[in-house]
Amino acid sequence: MQIIDIHTHIYPVKIADAAVNSIRDFYHLDGRRMDGTTAMLNLRMQQAGISRCVVLPVANKASHVQSINNFIHQEVQDNPNFVGFGTVHAAMADLADEVARIQEMGLKGIKIHPDFQQFDIDDPRLFPMYESIQGKLPVIFHMGDPRYDFSHPTRLRHILQLFPKLETIGAHLGGYSMYETACEILKDTNCVMDLSSASIFLGPRETERYVNLYGAERLAFGSDYPLWDPVEEVQRFLALDLTSEQKEQIAHKTAERILKL
Repeated sequence: MQIIDIHTHIYPVKIADAAVNSIRDFYHLDGRRMDGTTAMLNLRMQQAGISRCVVLPVANKASHVQSINNFIHQEVQDNPNFVGFGTVHAAMADLADEVARIQEMGLKGIKIHPDFQQFDIDDPRLFPMYESIQGKLPVIFHMGDPRYDFSHPTRLRHILQLFPKLETIGAHLGGYSMYETACEILKDTNCVMDLSSASIFLGPRETERYVNLYGAERLAFGSDYPLWDPVEEVQRFLALDLTSEQKEQIAHKTAERILKL
């Protein structure tokens, strides 16, 4: 079965260790799993049978956006099995210019992690960008976390009401640590969800229930490397009691549609 991992992160070697430790501390995760480097992602992709992965950046400061997007662009050039997304920040004075540059570099979408970046996903400063990329670039949002309101599912619903042609991906089944709340709010929308940092906490039966509630056509596989091991995440996904059609859809077909592969 072809598998596309729609949710991974990579970091320059010199900061990878600190970045992974910082993220694991943020989410109170014990132990070290993956090192966050391109080399390890390539290794575990091969071992997991993943054919392509989406690499997602985050810029906590507006001043870091361009250099981070440059890094992702270079990694995509060097690794043909990578699909790169760019990042933006609501505080950028040249937001429209950077979105144009993301498209010129051939990056396939935009990633926003509002809890790290400290702005709401429905911040009006982002509205011109959402308007301009409708039908052109998908946006993947980190979603959910009861500690914060920046990425509450109601904010994604607001965006979908304002920009109905915007292609969106709600990471972590639409709401990290608040999966049922996310389902209540987003079930009747058209946003896609990924399974990253969701199935590992929910377990197989609850994951299967959400697959059937949302429909496999709205779900995509994601490992959330380096927080979790792609090999183990693929094993967890393949063990689900789903039909072969559902597994094919989640494994690669949804991602192919969103990414226009």
